[in-house]
Amino acid sequence: MNIHKRFIVQFFIQLILVFILFFFLLIFIWGIIGLSIMNNEVTQDLSKADDSFFSNRITIHENKATFDNELKQLVANQNGWLLVLTQKGDVIGSYHAPEQVPTQFTQSEVAALLLQDSSASEEYTHWLLKEKYPQPYLILFGRKITETRLLNEIKSNIDWKNHQLHLTSATLQQLNEENGWAQLIDPNGKVVDQYGTHKEPITYSIQELHSISKKKQDSIDAYFDEKSEQTIIVGLDDTSSIQNLEVSLAKTMNKGFVVIPILLFLLLLMGTFWYARKFGVPLIMMMKWIQNLGNGLFEQPHDLHQRPMMLNKKGKLKRKYRLYKDLIATLSQLTEILKQNEAQRRKMKQTREEWISGLSHDLKTPLSSISGYAQMLESENYSWTEAETREFAGIITEKSAYMMNLLEDLTLTYRLKNQALPIAKEQVDMNEFIRLTIIHFINDPTNNDKEFLFKPYNGTIMASIDPKWFQRIIDNLLANAIKYNPSGTKITVTISSIEQHLMMITIEDDGIGMDNETLNKLFHRYYRGTNTSDSGSGTGLGMAITKQLVHLHGGSINVKSAPQKGTTVRIILPLLIEENIKNPGI
Repeated sequence: MNIHKRFIVQFFIQLILVFILFFFLLIFIWGIIGLSIMNNEVTQDLSKADDSFFSNRITIHENKATFDNELKQLVANQNGWLLVLTQKGDVIGSYHAPEQVPTQFTQSEVAALLLQDSSASEEYTHWLLKEKYPQPYLILFGRKITETRLLNEIKSNIDWKNHQLHLTSATLQQLNEENGWAQLIDPNGKVVDQYGTHKEPITYSIQELHSISKKKQDSIDAYFDEKSEQTIIVGLDDTSSIQNLEVSLAKTMNKGFVVIPILLFLLLLMGTFWYARKFGVPLIMMMKWIQNLGNGLFEQPHDLHQRPMMLNKKGKLKRKYRLYKDLIATLSQLTEILKQNEAQRRKMKQTREEWISGLSHDLKTPLSSISGYAQMLESENYSWTEAETREFAGIITEKSAYMMNLLEDLTLTYRLKNQALPIAKEQVDMNEFIRLTIIHFINDPTNNDKEFLFKPYNGTIMASIDPKWFQRIIDNLLANAIKYNPSGTKITVTISSIEQHLMMITIEDDGIGMDNETLNKLFHRYYRGTNTSDSGSGTGLGMAITKQLVHLHGGSINVKSAPQKGTTVRIILPLLIEENIKNPGI
């Protein structure tokens, strides 16, 4: 997977993780708000609690129930009481219960409590406690129904004939204390008597009766007298508890609006540091690496212990850098190439300086000879014979020719390097071309100590070459085989074909060979071999020129050699072949 796809996958995964994180954070926040609202509701009305609310607040040990202080406080604030019953109806724990509450309930009494007798002045809310115990226990939260109690007191004293409530002083006091009200309604829905309210309508319609029955802030009870067809309505205004609940809810929401931005800011801050560490630190590290490369320091950044900062102790990429492993691999490759190039440049600089020093010496030696013989010829103190003059002239000519060859080699190598050498290719019979070249070397008396063997191609073999410059290639290779090997060396030249498309010229000798260092530098422009006694006759450019000329002909050159095992040079060129035409060998 390339770096582009890896980035897409990484960002996709991270977006999913961020979405999941925000989702759970939102659920967590709303859960806290919901829990706070539920706790506030329970604080105002314990009957709205669930089974789990009592699990940690009631403890049953040895068939005896105890309540924690928080639960007791809630029960006392709401003027209620708590009972814990076994399956048989035995009361094993109670708090704030009235004196008339029995210590044991029959099944019918439990049924009446659970199913809520509408005429009763007490109401019960029930739960089952079964999570932590082998058998379930029944929890009852009871409280008096004030409006029902007041209704029972009022209906016992009412004057049905005169349509009057006839409220006693005790009833009036209770109504005032409980913020209650009472109304007497005739069969037509008209209010004929009332106490404690002036906002209610004089006559009730069906819609108004439906509306008043749905008011959550009021506790209302009613009694219908069948004889007079009149109805008593008693209600308690619970606005204070509702207001307390609203205030508590508002506080909770306000806290939520404060907590949510803080959590989001902390999440954003953590995400910023995480992204900076995941994406920023590797980029900064790679920028530092590139800066090192620009400053000539060809290595990746290291820590205080001189260990690569991007690698762990096992030598593998650290997790935060794995996203950029392709880029890091490219930088590592570039670093290695620059390091090798720098080492090669220094080596080339040293070799070039050595070559220039040697070249200066090579030029100084013939120049000194030319200058010396010229001064001798110019001298008026001695008259040279004709033979001596010719000898001096010959030496001057030889040294001048050597310097001329050296300058020509320099010019040729730079022309080849800049691709400024004109070349005119011709179709040439390579058997005949190589044969004539070898005959030229055989006829040179200075080569009598070497043995030559030519193995031509069995047939006519044609190649497209520039005769002048290809002659230079063969001359250079044969001259090296002669010059760098001792007397008695056998030099074999072979022409063969490869799959009817390529021609191979092999120049092989059984001489002293070359070591690996010499072989690796053989084609360098600034390198001259030292395994020769004829140190003053080489320019150090022959093999570099040879390689460039071979490439100019569309071919390749390869050299294999080992000390004391001789040298083999192979040149491969494109060819044209005509079969069944034999060319005699030498």
